[in-house]
Amino acid sequence: MAIDLIGIGSAANDGTGDPLRTAFNKVNNMFTELYNDETTGEVSSITATAPLARDSAVGAVTISLADLGIATGKIADDAVTADKLANSINTAIAANTAKVTNATHTGDVTGSAALTIAANAVTTAKVLNDNITHDKLENRYTASGSITTYTGAVTVDWSAATNFVMGSSLSGAIEFDFTNFKTGQVLTIHNLTGSQTITLDSNAATSETFNKLGGNDYDGSATNALMIECISDSANAVFNYSVLTYVSDTTPS
Repeated sequence: MAIDLIGIGSAANDGTGDPLRTAFNKVNNMFTELYNDETTGEVSSITATAPLARDSAVGAVTISLADLGIATGKIADDAVTADKLANSINTAIAANTAKVTNATHTGDVTGSAALTIAANAVTTAKVLNDNITHDKLENRYTASGSITTYTGAVTVDWSAATNFVMGSSLSGAIEFDFTNFKTGQVLTIHNLTGSQTITLDSNAATSETFNKLGGNDYDGSATNALMIECISDSANAVFNYSVLTYVSDTTPS
């Protein structure tokens, strides 16, 4: 109920105020509303325009806050504790404690808080000198492979190894088809023997050129090493190669 003030007139006994019965009806209505609010715990219509004096009320006084009634400016700094935050906020904070931006971390980060590095984010400047070991290089520079097909077309994947060993002597004409080659990479095929024809090819998009270095030819009656360098891995791939026979010998001189 809105406030209903008693009309008291403009001056004493001027006859403009509320009649006595009307005045006491207003009093009764106001007391009835206050009484009902107190007994039901719904005293929510009191509006304070200034701080309430501590000792101005007698007995228990309950003040209810309107929904959305507390502005940020009414909350003291550092006054909201973790216990007062909703579970959803606490859970979100816990899940993101490891997400640190522009920070320096020392020591190990393990478990669910492990950090990830964005793709292509490690530059040369971030790597210490002499800290990329041979084991960290890809297989095309570090691994050995084997060829177990001795006739027909054989795929030689340059990304799989830096050298390949023939498992046995050639049994027929063979074609080595090169794939995944990179400019500057050198590949060797060892233990190459057998009096058969050898052809070199690649899966270059347009064409390939093979340049033989020196005057040595493949000798099927001996054991050979075929060494190929990729000069260009473009659509028009270019390779230089040489072939040499070899024997086991611990005295080079």
